[in-house]
Amino acid sequence: MGFQYGGAVLDLCVLAIVAKEDTYGYKLTHEVKETLNVSESTLYPVLRRLTKENCLSTYDKPYDGRNRRYYTITPVGKERLKAAREEWKGYIGKVEKILERSHV
Repeated sequence: MGFQYGGAVLDLCVLAIVAKEDTYGYKLTHEVKETLNVSESTLYPVLRRLTKENCLSTYDKPYDGRNRRYYTITPVGKERLKAAREEWKGYIGKVEKILERSHV
């Protein structure tokens, strides 16, 4: 059984990964894919939107003769991550209560 997840979960994961360290899109995609089944084509629009919403900023760094775009979390992104973590904890707590009541 696969669980469906929406944009809020992807945002939370992306912000949490970038909060640990600045990273580039390909590496970020692979980190997210370790847990969630997403493609690069799903993740890059999330990165663009979070950048447009001022949660992430970007900078380019030379690598193997080309530029690699890195993402870094902004103060706005840190606040959103903090709020999303709290909301996530509440959500999983509610689901756990439902599961605890089931006797299967």
